[in-house]
Amino acid sequence: QVQLVESGGGLVQAGGSLRLSCAASARIFSNYGMGWFRQAPGKEREFVATITWRGGSTYYADSVKGRFTISRDNAKNTVYLQMNSLKPEDTAVYYCAAVLYGSGSRLAAHYDYWGQGTQVAVSS
Repeated sequence: QVQLVESGGGLVQAGGSLRLSCAASARIFSNYGMGWFRQAPGKEREFVATITWRGGSTYYADSVKGRFTISRDNAKNTVYLQMNSLKPEDTAVYYCAAVLYGSGSRLAAHYDYWGQGTQVAVSS
């Protein structure tokens, strides 16, 4: 069983930055592919970014490419999402997810463990 706890959300003006963190309880964190998803009110959960279990590859949704960066620190059992040039349409609850030996899936159904989410609000 893996527990995930997100932090770092908040209210920011358009053009600003936030860094989300997700702390994992996994015994061997490096064996897990990690992803970030988001869900805005009235919309389905959507893929944002993912990093493979070896950490060598990252993938992004087109809507965030060039603005968001996913990274991981295996020594701290933590994955990050650096969000720059934020836009009002980035407003959502952001979720961290994990899957054993994940190789970069964009599908939420492929992830076995989820955090409780952290709210990000971007004002115009």
